[in-house]
Amino acid sequence: MARIPTYKALLKFFNERSADVKIHFEHLPKLINEKLPYEIVIAYVFLKIEQAQNRALYGGVVKIHRGNAEFTKRIMNFQHLTRDGFKVIYKNVFGHAISEATSDKLKEAEKSRDKVIHGKSVTDNDLREAIADVLEYAELFNSEVNSVAGFKPFADMRGFKGRADSLDIRTTKWLMRGLGFGIKA
Repeated sequence: MARIPTYKALLKFFNERSADVKIHFEHLPKLINEKLPYEIVIAYVFLKIEQAQNRALYGGVVKIHRGNAEFTKRIMNFQHLTRDGFKVIYKNVFGHAISEATSDKLKEAEKSRDKVIHGKSVTDNDLREAIADVLEYAELFNSEVNSVAGFKPFADMRGFKGRADSLDIRTTKWLMRGLGFGIKA
């Protein structure tokens, strides 16, 4: 029997998540309650994953490495990240790789997402499981980033940096190049 057999079970699973994760995925209950196809829900949760991953890298550069916030934001808007590229830059920014348990949780969900995006058939059970895996990944990823950098990318990041002085733009540019970002500015 599936872990998440119905849309009601998926809603219950969502409601058991932390407040930060529920706020980050705020539209998820409505998408599920409206009984939209799970393919739409998968697209939404992966959009939110990518937003949080970008926020994690941005936050790491700004908080840990004291990069200029405006310049870092501009570079992040132009940075193309692949799955493997994200992992490489994450390791460079935070000093260690994402844990295998966290990474594996997202890997399972990505299998279903890839099938959907490439027009393959996926059962509703598999899609509900993938959505649940994404929510678990969000919790695990928040915990990892928070333990290393003191902020949660699946949360409100206002005030995450503190009052520390930032590097100037020229130095931030070289810092980001060294961390593996493709600098065009």
